[in-house]
Amino acid sequence: MRKALIVGINNYPKSQLQGCINDASAFGGIIETNGDGSPNFDIKLVTDVPTKSDLKGLIIDLFSGDSDTALFYFSGHGFISDIGGYIVTPDYKPNDEGVSMDEILTIANDSKAKNRVIILDCCHSGAFGSPKTTGGKSAHIVEGVSILTASKDDEPSLEINGHGVFTNLLLDALQGGASDLRGHITPGSIYAYIDQALGPWDQRPVFKTNITRFTSLRNVIPQVPIETLRKLIEYFPSASQQFALDPSFEDTNTENIEHKIIEPYAKAENVAVFRNLQKLQSVGLIVPVGEQHMYYAAINSKACKLTGLGYHYWRLVKDKRI
Repeated sequence: MRKALIVGINNYPKSQLQGCINDASAFGGIIETNGDGSPNFDIKLVTDVPTKSDLKGLIIDLFSGDSDTALFYFSGHGFISDIGGYIVTPDYKPNDEGVSMDEILTIANDSKAKNRVIILDCCHSGAFGSPKTTGGKSAHIVEGVSILTASKDDEPSLEINGHGVFTNLLLDALQGGASDLRGHITPGSIYAYIDQALGPWDQRPVFKTNITRFTSLRNVIPQVPIETLRKLIEYFPSASQQFALDPSFEDTNTENIEHKIIEPYAKAENVAVFRNLQKLQSVGLIVPVGEQHMYYAAINSKACKLTGLGYHYWRLVKDKRI
């Protein structure tokens, strides 16, 4: 129910590229499975598509049917004219450079797939989603469509050492750099990751979307086990409540270890809870109260409380969304 068309073109007769096929292959290798090895996308990897007709046919086939998610990735040359933007094919010629971005948008908009994701690593790719019929000033995408491009419509998409700058960051994001605490990686989190990684003088990625439902492109192993996240509402029955600590929560506060110990001594059940709390603290969901470290909060019988981010995940657990 999740399919991806992945296209990389190096072999342009008068303007060879070096890294597009490598980038397409690497993207396909990552997106095909989730972080735990489970199946993710059924991919079709196509390289050096010879003609505009061939590529357009592949795109039409991708967006046909009613799959859950249809994803199109392209790495190659892009072109923009007074008429609109194009992804360029090797048979390009003046006034017929390749497949029109506006035409691809129409195909995606008309698709019955629940989620349609377009990722373009090519020059001028930011023109995608803003047709020239609207003056190129406003997006025209229907619900369920997300677009992520390597650069703005007036910018090139750079290659360094045979690899696209944008796709290198995209791969890092998909390998876990853009995951939330549940291990989900979305188009929006990928954009945020790439946008923060690029400096103000670099090419600027573009993100356009019209969605009303959560879309995860890949799942990786969560930073904190889901079972631990779900304990947030157990440890904090209300979001404003503090969790009281004492020395019995600290594993090293035991007579078996030669240092000063404090009653109450470590208790196995409290130690297990404290380890979970420390995991939650390590990812910014809780903080100790009145101390800089959780260790001292326990030893000095202080407490811990939810952070703003912790409240967000507490609410997700409360609403049974985790």
